[in-house]
Amino acid sequence: MTSTDMRKDAEDSGPSGYAAARLRLLTEGARSGPPRRCALSELTDDWLAGLFTAGSEELRGVSLVAVGGYGRGELSPRSDLDLLLLHDGADPQAVAALADRLWYPVWDLGLALDHSVRTPAEARRTAGEDLKVQLGLLDARHLAGDPGLTAGLRTAVLADWRNQAPKRLPELQELCAERAERQGELQYLLEPDLKEARGGLRDATALRAVAASWLADAPREGLDDARRRLLDVRDALHLTTGRATDRLALQEQDQVAAELGLLDADTLLRQVYEAARVISYASDVTWREVGRVLRSRSMRPRLRKLARERSDFLRRAVAGDGRALGGGKPAPERSPLAEGVVEQDGEVVLARAARPERDPVLPLRAAAAAAQAGLPLSLHAVRRLAATVRPLPTPWPAEAREQLVTLLGSGQPTVEVWEALEAEGLVTRLLPDWERVRCRPQRNAVHIWTVDRHLIETAVRASEFTRRVSRPDLLLVAALLHDIGKGWPGDHSVAGEIIVKDVAARIGFDRTDVAVLSTLVRHHLLLVETATRRDLEDPATVRSVAEAVGSQGTLELLHALTEADALATGPAAWSTWRGSLVADLVRRVSAVLAGDVPEEPEAAAATAGQERLAIEAVATGGPVLSLRAQTEPPADPAEQPAGDPEPLGVELLIAVPDQPGVLPAVAGVLAMHRLTVRTAELRALELPSGVEGSVLLLNWRVAAEYGSLPQAARLRADLVRALDGSLDIAGRLAERDAAYPRRRGVVAPPPRVTVAPAASHLATVIEVRAQDAPGLLFRIGRALEDAGVRMRSAHVSTLGANAVDAFYVTGHAGSPLPGDEAASVARKLEEMLRG
Repeated sequence: MTSTDMRKDAEDSGPSGYAAARLRLLTEGARSGPPRRCALSELTDDWLAGLFTAGSEELRGVSLVAVGGYGRGELSPRSDLDLLLLHDGADPQAVAALADRLWYPVWDLGLALDHSVRTPAEARRTAGEDLKVQLGLLDARHLAGDPGLTAGLRTAVLADWRNQAPKRLPELQELCAERAERQGELQYLLEPDLKEARGGLRDATALRAVAASWLADAPREGLDDARRRLLDVRDALHLTTGRATDRLALQEQDQVAAELGLLDADTLLRQVYEAARVISYASDVTWREVGRVLRSRSMRPRLRKLARERSDFLRRAVAGDGRALGGGKPAPERSPLAEGVVEQDGEVVLARAARPERDPVLPLRAAAAAAQAGLPLSLHAVRRLAATVRPLPTPWPAEAREQLVTLLGSGQPTVEVWEALEAEGLVTRLLPDWERVRCRPQRNAVHIWTVDRHLIETAVRASEFTRRVSRPDLLLVAALLHDIGKGWPGDHSVAGEIIVKDVAARIGFDRTDVAVLSTLVRHHLLLVETATRRDLEDPATVRSVAEAVGSQGTLELLHALTEADALATGPAAWSTWRGSLVADLVRRVSAVLAGDVPEEPEAAAATAGQERLAIEAVATGGPVLSLRAQTEPPADPAEQPAGDPEPLGVELLIAVPDQPGVLPAVAGVLAMHRLTVRTAELRALELPSGVEGSVLLLNWRVAAEYGSLPQAARLRADLVRALDGSLDIAGRLAERDAAYPRRRGVVAPPPRVTVAPAASHLATVIEVRAQDAPGLLFRIGRALEDAGVRMRSAHVSTLGANAVDAFYVTGHAGSPLPGDEAASVARKLEEMLRG
């Protein structure tokens, strides 16, 4: 059915006809995107025009006006109808009756309506008081009634906007900044708000308003297409959810992708991010231009005065030839920054003598100069470079490599400059492998950036550590490329190692440096994973890291890269505790690389405090515990900040007579009291001579999920009950879990339990990767007890919603488990967690 047929049905049948025609339009598979939005607007226009003229004589001095998104003819399936009933004030009662005749049918159909009834003077006054109203009126479109009334208002509103632009544009910019602070960056959010987040539809509307002011204009290339893509996604979101929502929730992304004919949710997000990036970059450029124009206007009277004075001075200085040297407009100051690169009016531009077509290093030189100066690259300069520069030879000349390192080492200004290069396609010309990670989402709550932005953020963080390493150039390039393998299937570290060998050679590094870079990329997760999931007292752990790293220089670089990577990932990826564990591992590996081979450790002698707890446990026949805060002093006392050292957690020391079920009992009691376990160690303690009995010592580091720690007496009382069976831990945890409403969300991948091969000579290492949940450690501990194994130590790590835990277990004789038995324990543990 054609749009004309639909409109005729709507006109013939009133509201029910409009509703039916609207439904047919929205369910037509052949029509989507701009044609459907336009058709829906036209259908609604005709229906409202019919309501306007139905049932009475046409009123004079009254018109119906569409504003906002409806005024632009962009109705999404669940969009509000933004309407203004404009009148000249001659017959208020008739206008009120007309309003009822218009609004009630809209409400009866369940359509959202944003309406107002005003005279032109009232509309202009309201617009002057409320910026959002003024923005809506900039898109005013006549629907029915007196067209002259609508045209007069539109002309007046545009004139007001242009006259008031020096005042209103800074207000609009502040409004956009506040919204961005509140909603975040659309191009990095896993559940973005397509309208309100920075780079979304609101910002696209703001750019239209800036253009309407005639003070500045946004870069047009790609902007309309980006806006269209976001509108298409919002249409699909409305259709799949049946709701007027702009938030692209995780659980709806697959359906939205299918509605748009896309491969999957990742493809959808990548398209959304690309569109948002275009709008964000256009916003940056536009607001920078607005600021420049407004500064120029504010200085113009003073400049005119200075120009007149200069002109008079020059005329007086002329040596009698009678010619007057005019003052003219002063040429803008241009300060040299590098060869072919100058600063002008707060931006980095190309020098007049620059020849991009003859100078392939110029893009990197200009970018490095801009980042070092903390200035933006001008849009004109970047576009000229993109249009004319020749590709770099392979391998790159030394200057190009040095300029790249300079750019990466410039700190936070690197981000804005890199984005400018990327907006015009220069990054992928320099590094073709970048295309696979560009705008690539990371479906991990720990990561707050897309892959490409994470790489740049890592370089920014690494620039802070360049004084810690002997080869800062290798550190910065490794930071830029460490996740480059995420654009390929399989283990991204393995893929990245292959890619970086090619990229590093193309950039111009020699074989030795290429080998170091490939090692850094291959093992960029090695230190933090080993430090948080392995027993550092086990010589096999330290030797394996030393063999992988190979040299002191590489270890130094890997340590700095590890910290930069974690800091650039997000708040959950790094902490003082993780930093202390990594630093401890680095010290041990450094000693091995220096020739200090660790011996197999003997059982550590009990401290006086531990012995005291053990003797008390034997005397009382029950558990005894102590709690104390732990802090880590800096390696260099000169670096100690003012005040107390930062706490690393709370040490929970428990001595209990040896008996079955100790591990799950302690883990369950800690879960009941909402204590997070960071590390756990369990061992049998040798008692002093003359003291009979066998005591287990549990040394755990814990932290409260929120609030303060429980009293030691309460923990002990619950532990006594857990050990004698009078406290139903599983039931209590189940009750607490049931008390919280279940929310829809991403379906977590199933847990995975594996045996780490050759991880230790002292024990079998079982790794558990699962969705973090209260009582998880309790369930694992109980399963290990049921399997008849003893736990030597546990290394617990939580990354966002994911628990990654390693358990060192032995048989009752204290030896590692045979291979088949270890595999059986892992299989049964995985089945329990999946059940």
